[in-house]
Amino acid sequence: MSDSLLLVAMVVVPAVGAAVVAGLPKHRTATARQLALGVSLVVLVLAVLATVAFDPGGDRFQLTSSVPWIPGFGVDFALGVDGIALVMLLLVGVLVPVVVLASWEDTAPPNRSMRTFFAWLLLLEACMVGVFAATDVFLFYVFFEAMLVPMYFIVGSFGGPRRQYAAVKFFLYSLVGGLVMLAAVIGLYVVSEAAGEGTFAFESLRQLDIDPGVQRLLFLGFFVAFAIKAPLVPLHTWLPDAGAEAPVGGAVLLVGVLDKVGTFGFLRYCLPLFPEASREFAPLVLVLAVAGVLYAALLAMGQTDMKRLISYTSIAHFGFIALGVFAFTTEAGTGAVLYMVNHGIATGLLFLVVGMLIARGGSRLVGDYGGVASRAPKLAGVFLVAGLASLALPGTNSFVSEFLVLIGSFPTRPVFTVLATVGIILAALYVLLLYQRTMHGPPRGVLFPADAAADAAADDAAGGAADGAAPHGATAAPAGAGHGATAAPAGGGHGAHGATATLTAPAPARSGGASRMYDLTRRETLVVAPLVALVLVLGVYPQPLIRLIEPAVAATMSDVGAGSAPSEGTD
Repeated sequence: MSDSLLLVAMVVVPAVGAAVVAGLPKHRTATARQLALGVSLVVLVLAVLATVAFDPGGDRFQLTSSVPWIPGFGVDFALGVDGIALVMLLLVGVLVPVVVLASWEDTAPPNRSMRTFFAWLLLLEACMVGVFAATDVFLFYVFFEAMLVPMYFIVGSFGGPRRQYAAVKFFLYSLVGGLVMLAAVIGLYVVSEAAGEGTFAFESLRQLDIDPGVQRLLFLGFFVAFAIKAPLVPLHTWLPDAGAEAPVGGAVLLVGVLDKVGTFGFLRYCLPLFPEASREFAPLVLVLAVAGVLYAALLAMGQTDMKRLISYTSIAHFGFIALGVFAFTTEAGTGAVLYMVNHGIATGLLFLVVGMLIARGGSRLVGDYGGVASRAPKLAGVFLVAGLASLALPGTNSFVSEFLVLIGSFPTRPVFTVLATVGIILAALYVLLLYQRTMHGPPRGVLFPADAAADAAADDAAGGAADGAAPHGATAAPAGAGHGATAAPAGGGHGAHGATATLTAPAPARSGGASRMYDLTRRETLVVAPLVALVLVLGVYPQPLIRLIEPAVAATMSDVGAGSAPSEGTD
């Protein structure tokens, strides 16, 4: 295959795969998941081939291909990658097969089909590849908006109890941002037409000399859309709902990849196309970034829902990425792009482990778990690795990227950098507290022995009968009960204060009725092993990715008039 067709194949293969999977009979779930896994692995192979064919010291955009699409308006179906886009394609290539395998034994809600789920997943992959590989601004916009459709149906059809609310909120926020960006895209075309040639080609638009006042307006149009997608505070409120209600596989791709389109857009479009406006608005963006780091970290510490907690930690991490982008140094920018990749790996792993925990216990609440490590030590070990990577412990992948962001930002933005480091302390608190409460201590919540729970309920009922005051309608829920069943007292034992939690999914019954917690299965081990390996390998040897990223970031900083040396506007 010609190198110029690699990116085209990465878009076409999953799109065709989605159509084939969607056309299967409804009962062919096994065939659907096998096809989905096979197609996603083909995309991974194509991403690796693209990386091998890419020359970090060569042209800025490589593996390019362009076909006229709407010639009257200068729109081409143009694809190409620099180092920034290439590492994001590698992230997509790694995460989608992992998500397919993680969803292998999932069951669809009533009147839904897992065949449809896998079809939406492959269509989403095609859109994600397209949005990172597009070198035509209008084509980028089309993929940017098209991503909303499969993710809307993944969340709204296969998510948690409040899935419709979360899906609509996600869609409306993103749609509003997209409409604002559409106005800016049209404005950019008008400016290019006034300059002599109406075009949407990125390289041509990058060379335009745009009036500073017009730059400000166009920058804001793009920035609002990307700030919603990233998201930055205060445009973040859709993410905790969507992340909590999405199925685990959907949450991995939502937080691990889709949200990165926002920070990718800052680097690819805001800085090179509107350099003066970028420098002018940088202090405001940095205020939002640091506010997000601190605000989201504090909110994460107060969450009782594990999936919402992880969603808030992601908002804090996006603040670090935005800090690296708008510090205007090559070191910080390289760290920001590396952070985008490493966050997708670490947070994806954390979501997967939490999903495995929820599948066993049937509850998303932190208080419904305790002492899991005593029953599932391998699961607890992977949870610890994912948590340590999330808080950027030295030796894990996230540490390198966070260190590059901070060391690159300090020379130009010392105040913002120092404030952001407080988020590191808060990250250690919310991650370690989550791990300690769920994995250690005496068994409680869903691990509270069912026999003991039944005895406790019988004793309570007997005591109530002796007093002549049995609770009205009080019944003991059987182990493994479905929706609406209550978990055992969180404290475990007779001394608990009647604390219960409604289960969000049926919990599988265990033999003997003792515990619903079991360790990683062979399939689950296969799911988490690649991500654990990447966390550790990239923690000690990130140079292959840095070698790809750094030249593209240096070119971007050159466009904005910055680089390794401190730039104007330092705080």
